[in-house]
Amino acid sequence: MMKVTYLGHSGFLVETDDAYFLFDYYKGTVPELDSSKKMFVFVSHGHYDHYSKRIYEFRKEFEEIYYILSWDVPAGSEKVYHLRPGEETEIAGCSVRTLRSNDEGVAFLVRYHGKTLYHAGDLNWWHWEGEDEFNRDQERHYQHQMQLLAQELDGEPLDLACVPVDPRLEGDFLRGLLAFDAAVRAEHILPIHLWGDLSVPDRIREQVRPQLWERVLPLKERGRVL
Repeated sequence: MMKVTYLGHSGFLVETDDAYFLFDYYKGTVPELDSSKKMFVFVSHGHYDHYSKRIYEFRKEFEEIYYILSWDVPAGSEKVYHLRPGEETEIAGCSVRTLRSNDEGVAFLVRYHGKTLYHAGDLNWWHWEGEDEFNRDQERHYQHQMQLLAQELDGEPLDLACVPVDPRLEGDFLRGLLAFDAAVRAEHILPIHLWGDLSVPDRIREQVRPQLWERVLPLKERGRVL
């Protein structure tokens, strides 16, 4: 069992039979939670649109809660695990591996009881008009990280991948998603970093092959998507 709730921007909640996984939550309404389950809270980096001190309020609800944070995020609780890029750890049966973002912080590859999740954070193929040298560096870094992700998965499909498709990139907003899809297989893809623009999935549908689009989760509004 896996339920996915989109909370806005890059935040989402995954629920399995015995655990929750909360990623990059800084706003939005979290659904009612079963406090008898484990709670794993992930923060990819300290930018305001990926991190809020509100995550530490969940300590009041959950006896078993773990915070897995990029090294640049301040700790506000016990049971905090700070990870740098390229590190791997196991926490209460949850395996976590990090990739190096080409903006700030890390991306997460998470395995738990047969489920494999990927959250990119701000790891993306950033491409801005007129920034030629910057764009070349971004391309090299992103493609290298996708190679590392593919090597780590070694053909294993992801159950859920959260990949930035930032509308500010205009005509280049799909570069990261397309390179990701060329490198690894994801059963479900959740577009993130949308800045509230929920028309982005429609633009994806218009520009990608049907075999990719059928795996993109619809985001007409915040709330349950899977």
